[in-house]
Amino acid sequence: MSDSVESLLTALDLADTGARTREDIFTGPSQWMPQGRVFGGQVLAQSVVAASRTVPADRFIHSMHGYFLRPGDVELPITFAVDRIHDGRSFMTRRTQAYQKGLPILSMIASFQDDDEGLQHATEMPDVAPPEDLPSDTDILGAIDDPRARAWAADRPFEIRHITEPIYLAPPSEPSPEQMLWMRAKATLPDDRGLHQAALAYASDYTLLEPILRRHGLSWLTPGLKMASLDHGMWWHAPARVDEWLLYVQQSPSASGGRGLTQGRFYSREGVLIASVAQEGMVRVPRT
Repeated sequence: MSDSVESLLTALDLADTGARTREDIFTGPSQWMPQGRVFGGQVLAQSVVAASRTVPADRFIHSMHGYFLRPGDVELPITFAVDRIHDGRSFMTRRTQAYQKGLPILSMIASFQDDDEGLQHATEMPDVAPPEDLPSDTDILGAIDDPRARAWAADRPFEIRHITEPIYLAPPSEPSPEQMLWMRAKATLPDDRGLHQAALAYASDYTLLEPILRRHGLSWLTPGLKMASLDHGMWWHAPARVDEWLLYVQQSPSASGGRGLTQGRFYSREGVLIASVAQEGMVRVPRT
């Protein structure tokens, strides 16, 4: 198994210490990151796992809304407190707070549902180049003479292949508020539907703010650029494996007030709409 995927699975294997207040308490490690801050997707995924531990095995997450409150420290573990807000016949609601040093770094509310029948429709998957025809971002980042880029190439548990040109080093040739990419885990994950849902939440935080930069002709190396995720919403529509190729379609409809909004959709290779995502982030660029 890839070391990076093993690190992901270790991070998602939360410990139940047996401690109880009015809430269920779990703890988990922080993955190392070059900037010293916990990756937002990691704490999102861990919060999903923590909430999932408090519902029956036949209930699966269908939506979550989280707010990033403070940057996490990769040198410290994270404590997760789950409040069992509501248990209904079909739906169960949980609130998860992630803590470091006694302060919340993420607050999330999630809803779980048993499998149910109902109306069905979905936006169709766009016709794009297959991942086999595209260069891997692991190779692109690994060739950059920067320790942070090489760390991302080696430590990221997901392989990414941009359909639209990457903007790691240079601005896009044509500004656009849209981008598409393929991604999958670098190794096979266990056959656990809830684990794959949590891992998809992890991966959904990758590249999601890039369409904002792309729309304004910017790259990740823009001098003075500051970006941070503010909140994150996600809706799961169908089961899927994250160790198989998924198409991630992203679009930014708005940017204003030092913030930008991006929406995303995950499709299986067979064209099934797997999940929808929305995130607002802080985006600040020095005035020229």
